[in-house]
Amino acid sequence: MRRITRRTALAVTAGAVAAPAVSVATAQAADTTAATSQARQAASGRNPVLRTDLVTRVTPRNNWLVTAVALQYSYRIDLRGGVIPPSAFQVKATVGGQTAARTVIRVYSSTTADVDDRSQPGRPGDRLIIELDPNDSNAWAAGTDPLPLDRAYSVRQVADVHTPEGEPVLRAGPFASRNDDVITPVVDDFAAGSYTDSAGFELDFRLYRPEGLVRNPQTRKRYPLVVTLHGGGEVADNNMTQLTSNRIAVTFAEPERQRRDPAFVLSPQIPLPRPMDGPDGTDWTDAKVQAALIELIDTFVSEHSRNVDTARLYLVGLSSGARGIYSLLAKRPDVFAAALPTAGWGDAATMERITHIPIWADHSVDDPVVLYREGRFGTPGTWTLMNALETAGTRVSRGEWANDLPKAEFEARSRALLRQARATRSHVLFTSYPPGTTPVNPHLAWAQTYENDVVTDWLFAQSR
Repeated sequence: MRRITRRTALAVTAGAVAAPAVSVATAQAADTTAATSQARQAASGRNPVLRTDLVTRVTPRNNWLVTAVALQYSYRIDLRGGVIPPSAFQVKATVGGQTAARTVIRVYSSTTADVDDRSQPGRPGDRLIIELDPNDSNAWAAGTDPLPLDRAYSVRQVADVHTPEGEPVLRAGPFASRNDDVITPVVDDFAAGSYTDSAGFELDFRLYRPEGLVRNPQTRKRYPLVVTLHGGGEVADNNMTQLTSNRIAVTFAEPERQRRDPAFVLSPQIPLPRPMDGPDGTDWTDAKVQAALIELIDTFVSEHSRNVDTARLYLVGLSSGARGIYSLLAKRPDVFAAALPTAGWGDAATMERITHIPIWADHSVDDPVVLYREGRFGTPGTWTLMNALETAGTRVSRGEWANDLPKAEFEARSRALLRQARATRSHVLFTSYPPGTTPVNPHLAWAQTYENDVVTDWLFAQSR
């Protein structure tokens, strides 16, 4: 069964006819009727579940997780201030041939199939959200490739649910529901595509179009373009993990960010078999890959010339994606307005070509994969590249703080570094994370990079 995508929903909304005004008395009568219908449905013992969907989330710590199950009912659920105990539902997941329980942590009614992050979630609606513990060992939605989650989850209600006054809302039953679909907010709004360059090399990509352009394809408004370059772990043929392995792409398409900075987000993926012909063995410097990437960007800008702001093309990359940034900037120094390279490495001899480009780089001092100073394959790491920029005449503003600080404190440190850069007229900033402060693995320095509104605001403020 196909869900209505954001684009379809927008098209439907745009052509809708305004509904007539409803009186207070009529609305109250409707609520009473709905409550009566709810009680009758619950008392009947019939299974009122119309469909079951998994809700997944891309988290900052390199995880794509199944975080909830959304049940859609044939009637509106109104708990009248009541609370559904997590023990009222049992959820099991069958992944990799193994079936095991998922831990239910919250259950509440809703009008949408999405997790409500408020401390007291829920509003009357036709959906029930069953939140699951993200720390469950079987919470993953992907390994290297997305896991086969079709019909992988079963949900069964094992206890009756009543309002505080004792009216039945949902009856337990002997049957379990299996998921019909998998919903990944934001990721689902990226269209899938591919590009074959003049040499016949093909790159898959995902594309997010700003909502203003979706609503009005004839608009002449111009939007920035954010190009994201994934790391080596996302090289695959699935055209998905460049969006779901980390938040390098989705953070720029989040509704709140798009309201502040509407933009195109272009996220290509390097295919298998793994190209490794670059000068230091990394993918985005592979001659075939880089040529196709440059053609893809040029062609996209040309084909969307009416709507792309060519003065605001941005590069964002992590690990080997950051290596690709340093290489691409040096080869196309007059194209990009700014870049965010994280945990990268590059050729120090080419830094003199990019002294004019605004860059905010970051790296963990104890990174065991891409060394902070030495980089990889004899090619210098971020610390050495920043020194090379300074030698070439660029003032670099440096800051160092823990990578596991709370978001507010982390952003306060970033804001202070930015003030320092502005006071000294520096357009290159470098954040280092001390040993032992980057959670999970010191290489994953980007866990807070894309959650940092100070850095993202800075990026969108740059223009050639």
